Amino acid sequence: MPEYTVTSEIYGEYDYKTGMKPSREGNVISEFPFLLPKGNDKAQFDEDSDLDIERPQRNVIKIEHSSKTNISLVGLQVWRGAFLLGDLLIHLGLNGGLSGKTVLELGAGTGLTSFVAAIYAKKVVCTDIDLGGILELIKLNAKYNSKLIKSQFKVMPLDFTSTDWNVSLLDEIKRTDVIIASDVTLPPIRQILLSKPARSSAIIICSGAMAIRSTVTIERSSSERVIVLGDRGPNIHFWNLYI
Repeated sequence: MPEYTVTSEIYGEYDYKTGMKPSREGNVISEFPFLLPKGNDKAQFDEDSDLDIERPQRNVIKIEHSSKTNISLVGLQVWRGAFLLGDLLIHLGLNGGLSGKTVLELGAGTGLTSFVAAIYAKKVVCTDIDLGGILELIKLNAKYNSKLIKSQFKVMPLDFTSTDWNVSLLDEIKRTDVIIASDVTLPPIRQILLSKPARSSAIIICSGAMAIRSTVTIERSSSERVIVLGDRGPNIHFWNLYI
Protein backbone atom coordinates (compact mmCIF):
# COMPACT_ATOMS: atom_id res chain seq x y z
CA MET A 1 0.00 0.00 0.00
CA PRO A 2 1.51 3.39 -0.99
CA GLU A 3 2.12 6.01 1.69
CA TYR A 4 0.00 9.14 1.75
CA THR A 5 1.62 12.46 0.85
CA VAL A 6 1.09 15.22 3.40
CA THR A 7 1.67 18.97 3.44
CA SER A 8 2.01 21.23 6.48
CA GLU A 9 -0.97 23.51 6.99
CA ILE A 10 1.23 26.57 7.55
CA TYR A 11 2.25 26.75 3.89
CA GLY A 12 -1.28 27.72 2.88
CA GLU A 13 -1.60 30.47 5.49
CA TYR A 14 1.30 32.65 4.42
CA ASP A 15 3.96 32.51 1.73
CA TYR A 16 7.29 32.22 3.55
CA LYS A 17 9.25 31.10 0.46
CA THR A 18 12.25 33.19 -0.59
CA GLY A 19 12.89 32.05 -4.15
CA MET A 20 16.46 31.15 -3.19
CA LYS A 21 17.89 28.03 -4.77
CA PRO A 22 17.78 25.05 -2.36
CA SER A 23 20.50 22.43 -2.05
CA ARG A 24 18.17 19.63 -3.11
CA GLU A 25 15.60 19.45 -5.89
CA GLY A 26 12.08 19.53 -4.46
CA ASN A 27 13.06 21.58 -1.41
CA VAL A 28 12.29 25.25 -0.81
CA ILE A 29 14.01 27.86 1.36
CA SER A 30 11.70 29.88 3.59
CA GLU A 31 12.29 32.76 5.98
CA PHE A 32 10.21 32.85 9.15
CA PRO A 33 10.17 36.35 10.70
CA PHE A 34 9.99 36.99 14.42
CA LEU A 35 10.59 39.81 16.88
CA LEU A 36 13.13 39.37 19.64
CA PRO A 37 12.19 41.49 22.68
CA LYS A 38 14.96 42.95 24.82
CA GLY A 39 13.58 41.33 27.95
CA ASN A 40 13.38 44.53 30.01
CA ASP A 41 9.89 44.91 31.47
CA LYS A 42 10.63 48.08 33.44
CA ALA A 43 9.48 51.41 32.06
CA GLN A 44 12.39 53.70 31.13
CA PHE A 45 12.31 57.44 30.52
CA ASP A 46 14.60 59.78 28.62
CA GLU A 47 16.04 63.06 29.90
CA ASP A 48 12.79 64.87 29.04
CA SER A 49 10.79 62.37 31.11
CA ASP A 50 9.26 60.89 27.98
CA LEU A 51 8.72 57.15 27.86
CA ASP A 52 11.73 55.56 26.18
CA ILE A 53 10.54 52.50 24.26
CA GLU A 54 13.03 49.85 23.23
CA ARG A 55 11.85 48.38 19.96
CA PRO A 56 12.14 44.59 19.60
CA GLN A 57 14.70 43.48 17.07
CA ARG A 58 13.31 41.90 13.91
CA ASN A 59 14.93 38.61 12.97
CA VAL A 60 14.33 35.78 10.55
CA ILE A 61 15.06 32.09 10.73
CA LYS A 62 16.03 30.72 7.33
CA ILE A 63 14.99 27.11 6.82
CA GLU A 64 15.41 24.77 3.87
CA HIS A 65 12.62 22.19 3.91
CA SER A 66 10.33 20.04 1.82
CA SER A 67 6.94 21.40 0.76
CA LYS A 68 5.37 17.93 0.87
CA THR A 69 6.51 14.47 1.94
CA ASN A 70 5.22 11.02 2.65
CA ILE A 71 4.25 10.31 6.25
CA SER A 72 7.56 8.69 7.20
CA LEU A 73 9.48 11.88 6.30
CA VAL A 74 7.24 14.59 7.78
CA GLY A 75 10.25 15.86 9.74
CA LEU A 76 11.55 17.39 6.52
CA GLN A 77 8.69 19.92 6.71
CA VAL A 78 7.98 22.81 9.12
CA TRP A 79 4.93 22.29 11.35
CA ARG A 80 2.88 24.58 13.57
CA GLY A 81 4.16 23.05 16.80
CA ALA A 82 7.64 24.41 16.00
CA PHE A 83 6.20 27.95 16.04
CA LEU A 84 4.47 27.39 19.37
CA LEU A 85 7.55 25.86 20.94
CA GLY A 86 9.80 28.57 19.51
CA ASP A 87 7.66 31.26 21.11
CA LEU A 88 7.74 29.50 24.48
CA LEU A 89 11.54 29.20 24.27
CA ILE A 90 11.82 32.95 23.64
CA HIS A 91 9.69 33.56 26.73
CA LEU A 92 11.82 31.20 28.83
CA GLY A 93 15.03 32.66 27.45
CA LEU A 94 14.06 36.25 28.21
CA ASN A 95 13.28 35.27 31.80
CA GLY A 96 16.53 33.36 32.32
CA GLY A 97 14.93 29.93 32.15
CA LEU A 98 17.50 28.61 29.65
CA SER A 99 20.59 30.37 30.98
CA GLY A 100 23.38 27.87 31.63
CA LYS A 101 21.11 24.99 30.57
CA THR A 102 21.64 22.08 28.21
CA VAL A 103 18.64 21.60 25.93
CA LEU A 104 17.93 18.38 24.04
CA GLU A 105 15.39 18.45 21.20
CA LEU A 106 13.72 15.20 20.15
CA GLY A 107 12.42 14.80 16.60
CA ALA A 108 13.92 18.16 15.67
CA GLY A 109 12.95 17.95 11.99
CA THR A 110 14.38 20.99 10.22
CA GLY A 111 15.97 22.27 13.44
CA LEU A 112 13.92 25.47 13.75
CA THR A 113 13.18 25.29 17.48
CA SER A 114 16.70 24.14 18.32
CA PHE A 115 17.99 27.32 16.70
CA VAL A 116 15.68 29.40 18.91
CA ALA A 117 16.86 27.53 22.01
CA ALA A 118 20.46 28.17 20.94
CA ILE A 119 19.91 31.92 21.31
CA TYR A 120 19.72 31.49 25.10
CA ALA A 121 20.95 28.05 26.25
CA LYS A 122 24.49 27.00 27.13
CA LYS A 123 24.30 23.93 24.89
CA VAL A 124 21.75 22.51 22.45
CA VAL A 125 21.70 18.89 21.28
CA CYS A 126 19.50 18.61 18.22
CA THR A 127 18.36 15.04 17.45
CA ASP A 128 16.23 13.13 14.98
CA ILE A 129 16.19 9.82 13.19
CA ASP A 130 18.90 9.38 10.56
CA LEU A 131 16.50 9.00 7.64
CA GLY A 132 15.93 10.83 4.37
CA GLY A 133 18.90 13.15 4.87
CA ILE A 134 17.25 14.89 7.81
CA LEU A 135 20.42 15.24 9.91
CA GLU A 136 22.32 16.78 7.01
CA LEU A 137 19.40 19.16 6.49
CA ILE A 138 19.62 20.27 10.14
CA LYS A 139 23.35 20.90 9.74
CA LEU A 140 22.70 22.93 6.59
CA ASN A 141 20.02 24.99 8.33
CA ALA A 142 22.39 25.55 11.25
CA LYS A 143 24.81 27.18 8.79
CA TYR A 144 22.02 29.40 7.47
CA ASN A 145 21.30 30.55 11.04
CA SER A 146 24.83 30.68 12.45
CA LYS A 147 24.40 34.31 13.57
CA LEU A 148 21.47 33.34 15.80
CA ILE A 149 23.19 30.36 17.41
CA LYS A 150 25.01 31.53 20.56
CA SER A 151 25.37 28.16 22.31
CA GLN A 152 27.34 24.99 21.74
CA PHE A 153 25.34 23.20 19.04
CA LYS A 154 25.44 19.48 18.32
CA VAL A 155 23.45 17.31 15.87
CA MET A 156 23.02 13.63 16.77
CA PRO A 157 20.90 10.70 15.53
CA LEU A 158 18.22 9.42 17.91
CA ASP A 159 15.69 6.78 16.93
CA PHE A 160 12.61 6.55 19.16
CA THR A 161 11.93 2.97 18.08
CA SER A 162 15.20 1.69 19.53
CA THR A 163 16.69 2.00 23.01
CA ASP A 164 20.05 0.66 21.88
CA TRP A 165 21.63 4.10 22.09
CA ASN A 166 25.36 4.57 22.04
CA VAL A 167 27.32 5.78 25.05
CA SER A 168 27.83 9.33 23.75
CA LEU A 169 24.08 9.81 23.21
CA LEU A 170 23.24 8.41 26.65
CA ASP A 171 25.78 10.79 28.19
CA GLU A 172 24.15 13.74 26.44
CA ILE A 173 20.70 12.67 27.67
CA LYS A 174 21.94 12.34 31.25
CA ARG A 175 23.50 15.82 31.15
CA THR A 176 20.33 17.41 29.76
CA ASP A 177 18.44 20.01 31.80
CA VAL A 178 15.49 20.60 29.46
CA ILE A 179 14.06 18.24 26.85
CA ILE A 180 11.87 19.76 24.14
CA ALA A 181 9.79 18.25 21.36
CA SER A 182 7.04 19.46 19.06
CA ASP A 183 4.42 17.47 17.15
CA VAL A 184 5.71 14.10 18.29
CA THR A 185 3.93 11.04 19.62
CA LEU A 186 4.12 10.97 23.41
CA PRO A 187 4.73 7.27 24.30
CA PRO A 188 8.34 7.12 22.95
CA ILE A 189 9.20 10.26 24.95
CA ARG A 190 8.83 8.28 28.17
CA GLN A 191 11.88 6.20 27.22
CA ILE A 192 13.96 9.38 27.19
CA LEU A 193 12.47 10.66 30.43
CA LEU A 194 13.49 7.47 32.23
CA SER A 195 17.08 8.00 31.06
CA LYS A 196 17.45 11.57 32.22
CA PRO A 197 18.26 12.93 35.70
CA ALA A 198 15.60 13.99 38.19
CA ARG A 199 16.61 17.65 37.91
CA SER A 200 15.53 17.76 34.26
CA SER A 201 12.23 18.97 32.87
CA ALA A 202 10.50 18.22 29.59
CA ILE A 203 8.32 20.43 27.41
CA ILE A 204 6.27 18.65 24.75
CA ILE A 205 4.33 20.72 22.21
CA CYS A 206 1.39 19.18 20.36
CA SER A 207 -0.31 21.25 17.67
CA GLY A 208 -3.54 20.63 15.81
CA ALA A 209 -1.76 17.94 13.81
CA MET A 210 -1.66 15.89 17.01
CA ALA A 211 -5.43 16.25 17.53
CA ILE A 212 -5.36 18.60 20.53
CA ARG A 213 -7.66 21.31 19.14
CA SER A 214 -10.53 22.11 21.45
CA THR A 215 -8.73 23.95 24.27
CA VAL A 216 -5.27 24.91 25.37
CA THR A 217 -4.27 21.86 27.40
CA ILE A 218 -1.62 21.80 30.09
CA GLU A 219 -0.95 18.46 31.76
CA ARG A 220 1.59 18.11 34.56
CA SER A 221 3.00 14.82 35.81
CA SER A 222 5.14 15.03 38.94
CA SER A 223 6.57 11.58 38.30
CA GLU A 224 7.76 12.39 34.80
CA ARG A 225 8.22 16.19 35.17
CA VAL A 226 6.42 16.85 31.90
CA ILE A 227 4.48 19.83 30.61
CA VAL A 228 2.32 19.14 27.55
CA LEU A 229 0.91 22.12 25.68
CA GLY A 230 -1.64 22.02 22.88
CA ASP A 231 -2.87 24.80 20.60
CA ARG A 232 -6.42 25.37 19.41
CA GLY A 233 -6.07 25.05 15.69
CA PRO A 234 -4.77 27.10 12.75
CA ASN A 235 -5.36 30.60 14.13
CA ILE A 236 -4.15 30.08 17.70
CA HIS A 237 -0.42 29.83 18.04
CA PHE A 238 1.83 31.90 20.27
CA TRP A 239 4.33 32.61 17.48
CA ASN A 240 1.96 35.41 16.44
CA LEU A 241 3.11 37.37 19.49
CA TYR A 242 6.52 37.87 17.94
CA ILE A 243 5.68 38.23 14.23
